[in-house]
Amino acid sequence: MSWLLVPLALQALAMLIDELYFHRRRGLPRWERVGHPLDTLSVLGCYVFALAIAPSPAALGGFVALAVFSCLLVTKDEWVHAQHCQPAEQWLHSVLFVLHPIVLGIAALLWQRQDRTLLWLSATLTLGFGLHQALYWNVPWKKLFQRSSPSTTISTTSSASVGTAPTTIQSRSYEPNPASEIRG
Repeated sequence: MSWLLVPLALQALAMLIDELYFHRRRGLPRWERVGHPLDTLSVLGCYVFALAIAPSPAALGGFVALAVFSCLLVTKDEWVHAQHCQPAEQWLHSVLFVLHPIVLGIAALLWQRQDRTLLWLSATLTLGFGLHQALYWNVPWKKLFQRSSPSTTISTTSSASVGTAPTTIQSRSYEPNPASEIRG
């Protein structure tokens, strides 16, 4: 049973390196900001299926269909990756492509054995990672935190106002919104 953890742990480690190092270093174009959470959702769909449906020959066909769809879906970004990724990131993606069907095969084995603990753990971690992907890359966090709060500034104007009391001006400063598709 413990050997099943090796591919799961390797995939988790590779995903974290890809997300926390490569993606944040280069930013993600819109296609990937939308596509990566969909990839994760396809994996989550396999886990949820295995947790919700009792194993049977007919159900196995349904799981295999979901797994094949997921394996094909994760390759959709390679056209974008070819333009945006360095060789090290491309290599990491190839490792993930090898691990993807292995991990889904392990999920099928756990499902057939009705070993729900590791399935629940995998589903929960996958859901958390998918939420991170969707929120981190698609909610305009920088825009929310770049607005400074109203500030009070004392105006020091030209000599035309000498002898008058300084005025207080309420101002809000906003960062310009770059038209870039890539979040940095």
